[in-house]
Amino acid sequence: MNQAQTLARNIELKARLPNLAAAREVAVRIATRYLGIQRQIDTYFVASHGRLKLREIDEPRLAQLVWYERANTSDAKSSDYRLVEVANPSELKAALSAALGVRLAVDKRREIFLYDNVRIHLDEVVNLGTFLEFEAVLNAQINDQRGHEQLAWLREQFSIADEQLIDVSYSDLLER
Repeated sequence: MNQAQTLARNIELKARLPNLAAAREVAVRIATRYLGIQRQIDTYFVASHGRLKLREIDEPRLAQLVWYERANTSDAKSSDYRLVEVANPSELKAALSAALGVRLAVDKRREIFLYDNVRIHLDEVVNLGTFLEFEAVLNAQINDQRGHEQLAWLREQFSIADEQLIDVSYSDLLER
C-alpha cells in the first residue's frame, strides 16, 4: 500500500471572524449536528516535511498526533493528513520535543458544528483572535470537487469576504 492510499483528505477554508455571535447564529441555523466546545492545545514540532502536531483536548480527554500537508493559499485547499490516537500524550510530547524540537503551541477554544460531512469550527485562539474554519471530510462518496462546492456554499452562508481569508495555519500566524 502506498502513502496516498493510507492518507485521509479534506478540503479546508479558514477566515478571520469579525463577529463570533453572528457566525454562531448561522452555524446553529444550518448545522445538522452540534458537537460541543473543546479546549485544544496543539504543540507543533519541527518537521522536515509537512506539519506535525500533538493535539490535546480537554473534554473529552483525548490526544492525537496529527501530520498534515497542505498548500498555503487563502482559497479552499486540499489537506492530506494522518491521525494517530495517543494514549500517553505527556510522554510522547517529551520524546518528540527531545528528538525534533518544539516550534510553538496553539491554545484555542473550539466550538464544533457539523453540516453533513463538513466540520464548522468557531475558534477563539489565544493571542490571535476569532476565526471560522471549514473542513469538508472526503470519502468514496464525496470527492474534492464536491468538497469545494460545499465550502463555497458555506462561505456564502457565513458571508465570508476575500479579505477575511487566511492562507496559513494558526501556528504560522503566531510566528509572524
